[in-house]
Amino acid sequence: MVKLSVVIVNYNVKYFVELAISAVMAANKNIATEIFVVDNCSTDGSVAFLQQRFPSIQVIANKENVGFSAANNQAIRISSGEYVLLLNPDTVVAEDTFEKCIAFMEQHPDAGGLGVRMIDGTGAFLPESKRAFPGPAVAFYKAFGLSGLFPKSKVFGAYHLGFLDEKANHPVDVLAGAFMMMRRKVLDHTGLLDEHFFMYGEDIDLSYRIRQSGHTNYYLADAPIIHFKGESTKKGSLNYVQMFYNAMKIFAGKHFSGNNRGIFVALINLAIYLRAGIAVLTRIFNRWGVVLLDIILIFFSMLLVKEYWEYYVRYIDGGTYPPSYLYINIPLYTFLWIVSIYFSGGYDKGATVARILRGLLWGTILIAAAYGFFPDSLRFSRGMIVAGAAVSGAVLLLARLITHFIQTGNIRFGEQALKRIIIVAEESEANAVYQLLDKGGYSLHILGFAGEPGSGKHPMRHLGKATDIISLTHIYQPGELIFVAGELTYKQIIEKMDMLAGKTDFKLVVPGGSAIVGSNSKNTAGDLYLSTIYSLGHAYNLRLKRLIDVIMSLFILLTAPVQWLLVRHPLQLMKNAWAVLRGKCTWVGYASPPADILSEGLPQIPQGVLSADLLVEQRASATPDPLVLDRIYAREYQPAHDLLTIFRLYRLLGRRGNSHG
Repeated sequence: MVKLSVVIVNYNVKYFVELAISAVMAANKNIATEIFVVDNCSTDGSVAFLQQRFPSIQVIANKENVGFSAANNQAIRISSGEYVLLLNPDTVVAEDTFEKCIAFMEQHPDAGGLGVRMIDGTGAFLPESKRAFPGPAVAFYKAFGLSGLFPKSKVFGAYHLGFLDEKANHPVDVLAGAFMMMRRKVLDHTGLLDEHFFMYGEDIDLSYRIRQSGHTNYYLADAPIIHFKGESTKKGSLNYVQMFYNAMKIFAGKHFSGNNRGIFVALINLAIYLRAGIAVLTRIFNRWGVVLLDIILIFFSMLLVKEYWEYYVRYIDGGTYPPSYLYINIPLYTFLWIVSIYFSGGYDKGATVARILRGLLWGTILIAAAYGFFPDSLRFSRGMIVAGAAVSGAVLLLARLITHFIQTGNIRFGEQALKRIIIVAEESEANAVYQLLDKGGYSLHILGFAGEPGSGKHPMRHLGKATDIISLTHIYQPGELIFVAGELTYKQIIEKMDMLAGKTDFKLVVPGGSAIVGSNSKNTAGDLYLSTIYSLGHAYNLRLKRLIDVIMSLFILLTAPVQWLLVRHPLQLMKNAWAVLRGKCTWVGYASPPADILSEGLPQIPQGVLSADLLVEQRASATPDPLVLDRIYAREYQPAHDLLTIFRLYRLLGRRGNSHG
């Protein structure tokens, strides 16, 4: 008889699921367990990957994203375990987690559901491991941040029960959906997850019904797991705010009545507007804050140059520049410099001084080129343009330097410090991780490995035993530890992360795996080290690719009469140019079908009019493998490749486009 049914719902996180299942299989050695993975129409090739990697598990492949509740219910209905565990795909359990949980449930007949102590990808305790029901007062304190300000208060911190010792077992109201173990008999009485909850709130609702059925929900502190947070959604996003608080409305509609319901819904509506406003402002600041600051700095730099030029160069005997210089010229110059800095990568993470200065240089060249087309009333002084570029550059770099010093305490602006890494694994596995990182081209400083040494023919320094990683971390001060399960058990890894929380970052990898996974923030998507880095995926290259598309499309549309003489199917060429200009297509794209591109994990770009296979076909008699060419195109991409392809295949720009791209 099956003792435990484990249900995992996956959506585009196949490498995290790989790690989660590997840990589950290590934990079910002494327990009759069945494992279900319900895939909610992932586009990253999860289904084929999991079926090949874990042939013994049951994979349910949905043709659409039916939501978290409905997907879990699909597996629960066909499961047969005495206990049912709902487990997130971004979790790692210890080898004794299931045994401890089932033993606790059997020692407490009143237990209907069980949650555990969870730590995130940084080793920090996750307060949502234990929660209270969100009544009107609790919801108010949570929505307006009082629970965060006073987490240990019995009044304000009630939502996360912060006044309860995280290292002790307690009866609680709410089980976290990331790890939710329940008795089959209790589920038969309460019913399954309410499918009105698409995502979020379903765990609160089911926990509430378990309590209503006369059973107790428990928080088990001595069976900790990792919950990598942030793999499915970003907590600061508008989508999260809307989905979470709408779920709370559904909960209120089901379980509250009278004044309580009205007060709760009013608070939730107010919280939605408040949190949505904060999310919008945060997104604007994070994405455009530096750009807006640069606009202000360049504008006032040009204003300063104008004042100097008036009094000491142009109008020594009196006079001023007309208002048009302030309201037309300076905004235009500022715009061209900002755009040039953007396309030069000056706003990318870790942007160097060279990128910013290169952007200012190109912007100055653009301004100088456009200057000749200005009417006489807007031509003032080329010297002011050059002086403005110099002053703006100095001011921008000074601002960046000050900001960098405040954030890091050093003045090495633009310098990318190599992350110092220790690989915790025996020699052969450590070498495999080293090769994966080296093949991927990551800029990392591998300090060495901690684990059982082998032949000694390894490119890394042997630092000591894996069990001594706590002391080794204090000695070598790494920025990140990469654990390979095997040298240390999953239980030991969880214990080490718990002890080292806040002192370093962590990554985990399944022995023989093709990805190293982790999450250094609960509000961002998970971090991955893959065996291949695709140049096409870099923001800088994607911007230049888009710039080439736009310039080429404008050129074709503006020279339409000439194009009729140069290109086959000129009418289709005009349609293509318009589609590319709108971002619906790109001039050079992939040759393979979309399903292959998604499964391969290649960077996503629009459908291409041309593709690399067309060039190869002109040179070779054998038909090339499109996917191989697409891998090469994405891995080794440079903007010049697109220009070369367009030049050589110019007569084909009027084709209907790659039907597979």
